[in-house]
Parts: sequence; C-alpha cells; structure tokens
Amino acid sequence: MAAVELILLQRVEKLGQMGDLVRVKPGYARNFLLPQKKAMRATKESLAKFEAQRAQLEAQNLKRREEAERVAERVGGLSIVIIRQAGESGSLYGSVSTRDIAEGTTAAGLSITRAQVELPHPIKTVGLTPVRVVLHPEVSIPVTVNVARSVEEAEKQARGEAVLGVRDDEDEIAEEDLLDPSVAEQPDV
Repeated sequence: MAAVELILLQRVEKLGQMGDLVRVKPGYARNFLLPQKKAMRATKESLAKFEAQRAQLEAQNLKRREEAERVAERVGGLSIVIIRQAGESGSLYGSVSTRDIAEGTTAAGLSITRAQVELPHPIKTVGLTPVRVVLHPEVSIPVTVNVARSVEEAEKQARGEAVLGVRDDEDEIAEEDLLDPSVAEQPDV
C-alpha cells in the first residue's frame, strides 16, 4: 500500500513537530493519528485550513505546554507505592500495568490517564522501577514506582535497603548442616 500524507497537528514522538508534512503507513494514520486528532489528511483544502489556523493552534499548544511544565515542577520526583502479592524470589503473581500506575498517581495527587503512562513492559517483580508519564507531547516527568509486598517492605526499598535474599541466621545454619557430610545421616546396613 502507498503511504498516506498527513499534516501533524501536534508533536508526535519519533515522527515530527506540529505543522510537519509526514508520510506514514495507512494503518498508523487510520488507527492512531487521525482518531486521536494528532494529524489531518494533507489535501489542498486542509493545508489552507491549517495555515489559517496555525497561529491559533500554536498558541493553544504553547498554553498547554506551559501548564504541563508547571505541573511537572510541582510534582517533580513523584514516587508511588503499589502493594502486590509476590513469591519469595520477588516475582509478582500478576503484574503492574499502566492502569495501576495511573490509579496510584491519581491517589498521590496527579490526575492522569493510563494512556499518559509510558511503560515499555509490565512490571513483574518487586522493586523500584522508573516510569515516564507524558503530561504533554513535549513535557514528561519521571515517576518512581515502588512495588512491594507490604508497606514496611516499601519503606525499606525507598531507603535503599535490600529486601530480597535476606535470611534468618537459623536458615543459614540449617543449610550449612545439610551441606556438611559429617552431619548427614549414615544409611543403615
């Protein structure tokens, strides 16, 4: 199929800035850019319409970006805690998704949608994970997601203490006894 030519109505990461003419695959245009109003088809009429509204669109974009920057300054270094069940090795029985992170940040005072959370893959282990939250196409903030089995464990992780692999002294002695051949039981003859 032939590429579709579009005019970008806002900055799209890895594609271009507002006002750029870009050529993309038809599916990307039809399923993502056009429905989300991030672009419009590049026809003579739409080019003329865009040029007439360009100053207004740039002003709106600048206003939204300034608001996003103020919010980013206010909530810089945000950290959220998500409590999940996990095994002894730290593997979660489920996973932490963008929906969980969006709910956690909303509870922490930053109202966002799950579409604004950029998570390359679901979080499947206990620990601290940096995540990017996009407030505006040109403004994003880092959010630290602290996944733990309990509130106490989350506090330890936040302080930088290791929570996995910590054993009691009794467990270590029992393992040493198992490895020592003199302690092992002798078979009955």
